[in-house]
Amino acid sequence: MQLATWLPAAVWAYLLTGRGRYWSTSVHLPPPRGARQGAGGPQGARPEEVWPDVAVVVPARDEALLLPETLPSLLAQDYPGHAWVVLVDDESTDGTASLAREIAAAGNGKGLGLSIVAGTERPPGWAGKPWAMAQGAAAALAAPRPAEWLLFTDADIYHPPSSLRELVAAALEGGRQGVSLMARLSARSGWERLMMPAFVYFFAQIYPFAWVNDVSRPTAAAAGGCMLVEVRALDRAGGVDAVAGRTIDDVALAKALKRSGSDIWLGLAGREGPGRCQVAGAGVDVESRRRYPAFGDVWEMVARNAYTQLGHSPIALAGTVGGLCSIYLAPPVLAVAGLAAKRRGLALAGLAAWSAMTATYLPVVRYYRLPPRAALALPFTAALYTAMTISSAWRYHVGGGAAWKGRGIG
Repeated sequence: MQLATWLPAAVWAYLLTGRGRYWSTSVHLPPPRGARQGAGGPQGARPEEVWPDVAVVVPARDEALLLPETLPSLLAQDYPGHAWVVLVDDESTDGTASLAREIAAAGNGKGLGLSIVAGTERPPGWAGKPWAMAQGAAAALAAPRPAEWLLFTDADIYHPPSSLRELVAAALEGGRQGVSLMARLSARSGWERLMMPAFVYFFAQIYPFAWVNDVSRPTAAAAGGCMLVEVRALDRAGGVDAVAGRTIDDVALAKALKRSGSDIWLGLAGREGPGRCQVAGAGVDVESRRRYPAFGDVWEMVARNAYTQLGHSPIALAGTVGGLCSIYLAPPVLAVAGLAAKRRGLALAGLAAWSAMTATYLPVVRYYRLPPRAALALPFTAALYTAMTISSAWRYHVGGGAAWKGRGIG
């Protein structure tokens, strides 16, 4: 019995030391070699003639609310080579396409060009977002100057002016065929501050960035909000068709790329600054402008895909729920019970595990510019994620599977 009480602490000792430093927030896009800081931001030394042609593909379904914030940031990219934006209007009903044209026209021809693809009805077996991505990629490859690279980015993502240039430079200089940034999620409302840092933390725990970035390991993942891919590598991996029916398309595409021999990289938006965890606006600090102000909004975001992440497996669900309870919920229960019963060993076992848990979560809390005490709430947050995962499984088994913008697989 006493040995069992120390099991959570032993698991946390492994997670702290043997899980690819998943808790670290230091994996950021490096600046281009020879970059210098000027009035307009970091300027790469790469000659213009060697910059590849890039198409920025934006799947957009009913995004009129966010496009005024995000689309101008894409059109204003200071990319030295030839680049343009392909927005796929995926059967929107809110005037997304017309608004996009107005935004582009307001730029008076400055910045990147914009082409709009009218999305068509999905073929059988396709999920909504992959089909929109496939149509955008097809348009980019059918252009008079076909794209050599594709930047898949969501309509809610804001890009600083140097984003495309630094992404491409990191790929070329590192000999990589795929580069992805985990966009900084909104953490303004109370529920966002409680749940969003944990979302990034859990993702990194499942897919440690250091392992993703190691060509010798099979671990692969990407963040679909900002994913740069070489066209030749995408073709080698089977194209977007390879993930046609996947609702978690970013991870699936990263796995297809790595299986086909591509060198991929995944990191956090932003960049480390001296004396603090992050400098606001430094580096490629891509941000999601989508808000989740209410608890129900966060619940929907997680429950929509959680069971899909588990492969719709009841066994995986049971293991996940059991693991979350024993690893995240048991430590504070053991600590409180031990203190209340004056059982020193029980209390120490719980406090040791809870301390290790808090220590691993603290870097992500700081990354989101929250007070350190917020890291103590991880057990409560994990309990909510456990409930959301169970809800996701229930939804699937009663006929409401994962969907993108209200649509599942066709």
